[in-house]
Amino acid sequence: MMGPGWYLRRLSRMGPAEVVGRARHAVVQRQWRSALPVAPDWPSHPRFTAGLPAGVLGKVSAEAASRLLATADELMAGRAEYFGVVRTDMISPDWFLDPKTGRRAPSDVYAFDVPYRSEDAVGDIKQIWEPSRHQHLTVLAAAYALTGTPAYATRVAAHLRSWWEENPPLQGPHWVSGIELGIRLLSWVWTRRLLDGWAGAPELFEDNPDFQLQLWHHQNWLATLRSHGSSANNHVIAEDAGLLAAACAFGWFPESAGWRTSATRSLDVQLGRNTFPSGLNAELASEYHGLVLELGLAAALEADAAGTPVPGSTWDVLLRMTDALASIVDNRLHPPRQGDADDGFGLIVDGVSTDRWASLLATGEVLFGRLDWWPPLPGDDVRTPLLASLAARTPQATGVRPGQRPAHLRDAGMTILRSGRVWARCDGGPHGFLSIAAHAHADALSVEVRHDGVEILADPGTFCYHGEPQWRSYFRSTLGHNTLELEGRDQSVSGGPFLWTRHAVTKVLDVRTPPDGPARWSAAHDGYAPAVHRRTVELDGEVLTIVDEVLGEAGAAGRLAFHLGPEVTVMLDGTTAHLRWPAPDASALTAEAGASRSGGAAGVSNAAEESRSDSGSEAGRAGQLAAAPDPVVGRVSGSLASDSALAGAGSLAGSGEGVRTAVLELPPELSWSVHRGESEPPLGWYSAGFGRKEPSTTLIGSGTPGQLTTLLHFS
Repeated sequence: MMGPGWYLRRLSRMGPAEVVGRARHAVVQRQWRSALPVAPDWPSHPRFTAGLPAGVLGKVSAEAASRLLATADELMAGRAEYFGVVRTDMISPDWFLDPKTGRRAPSDVYAFDVPYRSEDAVGDIKQIWEPSRHQHLTVLAAAYALTGTPAYATRVAAHLRSWWEENPPLQGPHWVSGIELGIRLLSWVWTRRLLDGWAGAPELFEDNPDFQLQLWHHQNWLATLRSHGSSANNHVIAEDAGLLAAACAFGWFPESAGWRTSATRSLDVQLGRNTFPSGLNAELASEYHGLVLELGLAAALEADAAGTPVPGSTWDVLLRMTDALASIVDNRLHPPRQGDADDGFGLIVDGVSTDRWASLLATGEVLFGRLDWWPPLPGDDVRTPLLASLAARTPQATGVRPGQRPAHLRDAGMTILRSGRVWARCDGGPHGFLSIAAHAHADALSVEVRHDGVEILADPGTFCYHGEPQWRSYFRSTLGHNTLELEGRDQSVSGGPFLWTRHAVTKVLDVRTPPDGPARWSAAHDGYAPAVHRRTVELDGEVLTIVDEVLGEAGAAGRLAFHLGPEVTVMLDGTTAHLRWPAPDASALTAEAGASRSGGAAGVSNAAEESRSDSGSEAGRAGQLAAAPDPVVGRVSGSLASDSALAGAGSLAGSGEGVRTAVLELPPELSWSVHRGESEPPLGWYSAGFGRKEPSTTLIGSGTPGQLTTLLHFS
């Protein structure tokens, strides 16, 4: 639970208008506690007319359908994974259970009294909320639409009836957060659409008083308590998208027209505010770029299908976001891992093995057309033909599109250096979005480096939000990124898990990305004032040079961190680190690397099992890794001077054809150490997704930095 100090810090980041707005929300919540708002009479014979156009389902490829059905059949068997935890109760889920901690949130408490931030009281609220976004139901409904198998539809109906009965309006944890209500509404729209051929659909939806009550209260909640001020980030986009989609597809209430108008206007304004002119999401959190783009596209296409199109300015933002995504992905279509990530999706109608980013770009290609510099898009998906079928006309986007792939997105401070198979992201942008910068990390001047899509110098990720403050602090700390920490403190000052009270200011000094020859980037930040940290990165062929300088304060103690990706193994010889990793197209070697990441010769269980275990046993496994005598597989410290030893160690990963290598020459002015899977304090971890973490190797150089040069040679 948050103490008085947090509330004071949070209040300090609000302007007068936000304070007044929050006071109004508090009054409404107090009124609703004593008397629920009353829904109007339901029309006598509502008709659902927002089905898919004829023939659209036939455009879904057999491969995409197969992936979808594989996921749907797992759900039918009662299995689903949320944030690294496998649930086996999905035949008849407990909507209030956190399977990670075993705790159960109160279901009979007024929504705004639920202490959802307290893991001790309710468990991990993300584990509780996620199934109630009902995105597993859109998957089952899509499986019904593609196969006509009634079992999928009857399972959807059972889950919805159960949820509506157990979650009456404004009661329990599922009525606390607007983003949850907005995404749930979008799921209901698509569930009804995809069940349109099922005889039981009208009885489940438009002829069902329970659905009528739920639908009105969801929309009334969102129209009344819309996020604003310093909280108007991706949450308000989800709220507007859900309200707009529901008011278009289920426009049966007296308020529906007004809800459509207000949601359309707010979505247009908030998309503009949440997006840089370059097209990148202003939260500077790559996964939220994907979430906001998915939500915006789904809402805009819903409005188009209903004959109440969004303004051209909305489409302009969505077009810019799509081109920006195409500009920053690596050659495996993976975007940067900047800022927070919680695996949030706007709309899911695909199997879990469908690539999210390829799917988004495929939708953009159909709606806007691809540019010559866009990356090739392998495979296909279910969502693109379904979404695109709602467009009554070509979206009216009028913005000028970039004629060549942008390397430097100036307003966002993101620079992508490329050379052949090498991709490097340099961070010289603002600390975050709005006054609280909720999803920012203290990562100024950090770099990510990938080789053919494999993470070499990695951003460790996010792992968690609530409940584990030590881990939350580590994953968003300066030491948790590939940059320089001074005097043991972060560049920006945290005031809570989603609050920064002082933001480092970063300035890009120089960017040169010629079509041929070396690419160069230089930037500095004031997070350690009066000292200034300046970094220059140069990529010349397959050689990356990083120069760090500390100006204005001599003698400050520093730590320079380099976090290696989970597939990278390392042997440290003095200040030279020998790196190797399996080639990305060698599937057998990739599987072997996965085994080595989770223990290999140390006898540790695989990564999926590790992520499902409790933190105590995870710490024990980390201890096994640290104690392992084997000096390869990403966990070596000490001196290994022999090249023959390196070559012999490489045989553990596979043949030379399946292994790639690099040499990292570290600054000799610092004393270097290797860390992996340490818990007190945390160091040497990688989070592939929310709720999941695994040991990885971190190299730390300690000393008094002046000018430090690091070279990474790929071979």
